[in-house]
Amino acid sequence: MARRNTAPSLSPLRRPPWAWALAGALLGLMLTLVLQAPARWLGSLLALLSHDQVMLAEARGSVWTGSARLQLTGGAGSRDQSALPGRIQWQLRPRWTGLGLQLGADCCTTSPFDIALTPHWGGGLITVNDPPNPTPSHWPAALLIGLGAPWNTLQVEGQLLLNTRQLSLNWAEGRPTLGGSAELQALGVSSRLSTLKPMGSYRIQLHGGASPTLDVSTIEGSLQLSGSGRWVGPRLHFTGEASAAPDREAALSNLLNILGRRKGGRTVITVG
Repeated sequence: MARRNTAPSLSPLRRPPWAWALAGALLGLMLTLVLQAPARWLGSLLALLSHDQVMLAEARGSVWTGSARLQLTGGAGSRDQSALPGRIQWQLRPRWTGLGLQLGADCCTTSPFDIALTPHWGGGLITVNDPPNPTPSHWPAALLIGLGAPWNTLQVEGQLLLNTRQLSLNWAEGRPTLGGSAELQALGVSSRLSTLKPMGSYRIQLHGGASPTLDVSTIEGSLQLSGSGRWVGPRLHFTGEASAAPDREAALSNLLNILGRRKGGRTVITVG
């Protein structure tokens, strides 16, 4: 008859001291890696999600508190590239509902954006919280050149003023839903395709909802732009037109030919 093995086994509460020390060391190492994750890891994630169109160069600090130079490119293999003057700074902190992000830029924001990142089943919600005294952020239009076509052809210059109101993006079951609104004013716009500098100033309004809308209008200037569009699923369907003031047609003719299909004295612009 086989003898029964009666050797005592160690219960989880009776592990030797070295086992508890090893477990504590591993837990401390994991916590250190999380808290001290270098800022370049965030840059790598952003590059992956944007297909190399948004880059964080010269990243310093950690994933949680850091700074970098923001660069836009035309994507992998593209030679087009532009950088924001100065640096951007961020602070990422846990909240009861997810994460809170404070994002500012030396050149362009008087106060940082307060962004809430809230995960939920099947997706997540990104919300730009309105400040008590909202002021527009100022961005150089030349930054868009780095994204490649058509911005590298237009070579737009000017100042972009951005205002947001209860802006949010909800991602659920693979479908994005936009909420709130945003207004972008493009002031003193010029292009290398025209000798006229500046050509004008324009207002672009975005309104969220079940089917978000986009409206373009002219504030002032010799180049007149107007149009409206609507998102159907992930695609924007936009129809607009461009025209020149009577005494500025020659200076704007080349640009009008690039923007769309000429139809008499105006250019029809269609997207989607």
